[in-house]
Amino acid sequence: MNGADRPDASAAPLSHGLPALWRSDANILILGSLPGVASIRAAQYYAHPRNQFWPLMQQLFGIEATQPYPTRLQALQQAQVALWDLIAAAERRGSLDSAIKPASIQCNDFAQLLRQLPQLRAVWLNGGTAAKSWHKLVKNGLQLSPRVQVFALPSTSPAHAALCFQHKLQAWQQAYQQSMESA
Repeated sequence: MNGADRPDASAAPLSHGLPALWRSDANILILGSLPGVASIRAAQYYAHPRNQFWPLMQQLFGIEATQPYPTRLQALQQAQVALWDLIAAAERRGSLDSAIKPASIQCNDFAQLLRQLPQLRAVWLNGGTAAKSWHKLVKNGLQLSPRVQVFALPSTSPAHAALCFQHKLQAWQQAYQQSMESA
């Protein structure tokens, strides 16, 4: 086997995201970038124990962060919140968004999902990578109803330690208030 026939040893493994979680009555869609290793292994959104997503959902929607995962998902859907990620799959070593190889990004099919969410009022982008990926999709022709607001929010990831929980909570609360005012 010559060098050209060998697989690229430097290629990062392909990470695959989780399926969309939604009901047709959702009025908020929260989009992350790509689940980290802990979430992919557990097949659960925001499974890393230090991720602040579920504590934020507790503050915003009264969803007890320590409840079993299926109970939290059901409560989130009852609060009319849907979850998904911008990236369906990408090459990445580890969990950091900064390790995602941009050329390998495969986006989820948002056009199809958006057609199934007639009550959608807001899209909340969980972190900078989600916001960048969203803007790329929009530039590439993704159509969004003018009544839907888009909010770029601070990441709930433990890797985003530049903001304390209280500052993140304030930003997420502001998005919630503005989303509900548009009703």
